[in-house]
Amino acid sequence: MGQSITTDGYRATAGVDGIESQVEAALDWLRPELLTLARAMRGGPLTPVVFFQFELQLVRLLRAFGRLLLERLLNEQEGDGSLLPHDVIYEGQGYRRLGKKTRNAHVATLFGTICLWRLAYRFWEPWVKESCIFPLEFQLGLIAGATPALADVIGRRMAEAGATQSRVLRQLKEEQGVSMGVKRLRKLVAAISAGMSEHRQAAQVEAVLTALRTADASRGDRKPVLAVGRDGITLCEYRYRFWEVATTATVTVFDRAGKRLTTVYLAFRPELGQSTMSQMLTGLLTEALHNWQGPLPTLAYVADSGGQESSYFEDALAAMCHPRTGQRLSWQRVVDFYHAAARVWTMGETLFGKNTLRCQRWVRRSLRCLKRKPRGAKRVLHSAASLAARRKMGKSRTGEFRKAYNYLRKRTQWMRYSEYKNRHVPLGSGITEAACKTVYTQRLKLSGMRWNRDGAQQLLALRTALLSRIWDTAYARLLATSEAAIPTPYAVKRPKNVRLAA
Repeated sequence: MGQSITTDGYRATAGVDGIESQVEAALDWLRPELLTLARAMRGGPLTPVVFFQFELQLVRLLRAFGRLLLERLLNEQEGDGSLLPHDVIYEGQGYRRLGKKTRNAHVATLFGTICLWRLAYRFWEPWVKESCIFPLEFQLGLIAGATPALADVIGRRMAEAGATQSRVLRQLKEEQGVSMGVKRLRKLVAAISAGMSEHRQAAQVEAVLTALRTADASRGDRKPVLAVGRDGITLCEYRYRFWEVATTATVTVFDRAGKRLTTVYLAFRPELGQSTMSQMLTGLLTEALHNWQGPLPTLAYVADSGGQESSYFEDALAAMCHPRTGQRLSWQRVVDFYHAAARVWTMGETLFGKNTLRCQRWVRRSLRCLKRKPRGAKRVLHSAASLAARRKMGKSRTGEFRKAYNYLRKRTQWMRYSEYKNRHVPLGSGITEAACKTVYTQRLKLSGMRWNRDGAQQLLALRTALLSRIWDTAYARLLATSEAAIPTPYAVKRPKNVRLAA
């Protein structure tokens, strides 16, 4: 059976006979190597040291076999090129096939580096300096000279907590036998990040919808909850050595029993005004609500009262309408209980002094009231005001007391914690606060790390995809999209005035 070319795009496919011959040739190489290794193991007593060395040598041998077989199979794909299209169209431009194959000696695979011989196609107009294209590499989906499987491994490793460039390069050398420089690694990460970012929202919407369907079918006496959070964290910029505020956001689904089903993460590099994060979060919520066909869950926004966090609720969520029906959505804003509790402690310390027994008793009693009693925030404020009227405090202590008191007084409408608890609405922004640690601190704030904006965003795109558990979905979409880059065979007669390159 020979090679076959379809009319919709360039396809180089080795025949069955060619594949079988290459597999047989690779097996002929493997058999004597395996026999030699087995005889070496049986030549003496079996000990842990002998078995340890045998297993390591077997892994290296199988890796070498995989590298040899893969190289033979890939180099067989185009054959002699006689059945491939003479001309192809790529990105609207015409290219002509050259007569000889050239080699790419640095194709990185899971089994190591192989040498790929492939046919080049040169641009039609010889007076235009345009690089040659290699359709076989497009068909294989190489990313910065790495196969899709190895690129997937590298992307995941770079997104893991505690990962560094040197660590990933060392793992590639030890486990895959691939030597790669920092520049090539960064180019590969940038390509994966750009591709994953294009499909991030669609994959996250799919994850949210799956969780909403599970929550809607769950048992319990409450409505499912869709909780949104947003927070910021400082990040050191490399060039000018100053600290800026980066942002992170979470979208979490709880079932009817209050169990958390899934959380998807968003993160964006430092930006003045944080408008990109607002667009990302609003776009995700809008698409998810538009595609959700079931009963509307309880919508909650849980965050502290920072400037950007508050303005996002006021500018985006408070005025948000249902994307299909046009009705105004009712978002329940919740002030993080931890931040409210910190103000209660501040009032107690200014009233009774730090580390006093009366302070601890009053604060604990007030926190129980704040969390469990209806109108708990107003009760705490009334108690604090009554005590402050009977005590004499200095100017600085009075200022601290008023600042904490006013924080609670201005936000009592968002501190109905007993009601939130009964509806299984989260009381605190712990999920979002933890996201700052898991997304940023565990990956971008290790010892000595500094970042430029583009480099940080590339890693954030990979990190959030991994933590959101959408990596497989987004990467599959990326590979499917890359198929569109395969050149199309040219079937129309070329103009007579176009002189082809030699």
